[in-house]
Amino acid sequence: MKFVAISDTHSKHGSLKLPLGDVLIHAGDISKTGLEFEVIDFLEWFSAQDFKYKILIAGNHDFYFERESQNDIKKIIPSNIVYLNDSHTIINDIKIWGSPISPWFHNWAFNRHRGESIKRHWDLIPYDTDILITHGPAFRRLDTTIANEHVGCKDLFLKIYNVKPKVHICGHIHEAYGIVEDAGIKFINASVLDESYQLVNTPIVFEL
Repeated sequence: MKFVAISDTHSKHGSLKLPLGDVLIHAGDISKTGLEFEVIDFLEWFSAQDFKYKILIAGNHDFYFERESQNDIKKIIPSNIVYLNDSHTIINDIKIWGSPISPWFHNWAFNRHRGESIKRHWDLIPYDTDILITHGPAFRRLDTTIANEHVGCKDLFLKIYNVKPKVHICGHIHEAYGIVEDAGIKFINASVLDESYQLVNTPIVFEL
């Protein structure tokens, strides 16, 4: 199966050109400020994309998904989109887990303090996960800011190397876009915007 990964579109999805694939994955920050009209505009676009499967998590800008009830969120999610929030889906025996959580930063959406508060979310990740989607990166895995600081989560790093998924997809740190491989794990930062919020990066394609 061919997967296409994107992240951090921040309401610029309409200008994005997507390659062909079977599964489209968005790793969060679909909006600028998380207002409902931004979310609905994105969902209409995402739903219309020509992929058999479409998977979405929220990010730290997507306050709507943190603020509203699960029932209200279900009402606006089109039937052909899978929304993951510390939950999983299975596609052709490939188990995919998604979480919107990222380390605390200026009290944005889905922020958790480092340590036990954030570790509780990573403890939920099953050991049979094939593709892991989190909004924030793991420590020292595509997490370097423009100030040359590593801001990824150490507890997420440890969980990933215990679970050993085939692929970890994230975003959040725009300037860390790219792919690295280590210990049989493909790490992808799929941020399509750069640190200046310009649409310069292309969607990342991989196969399983």
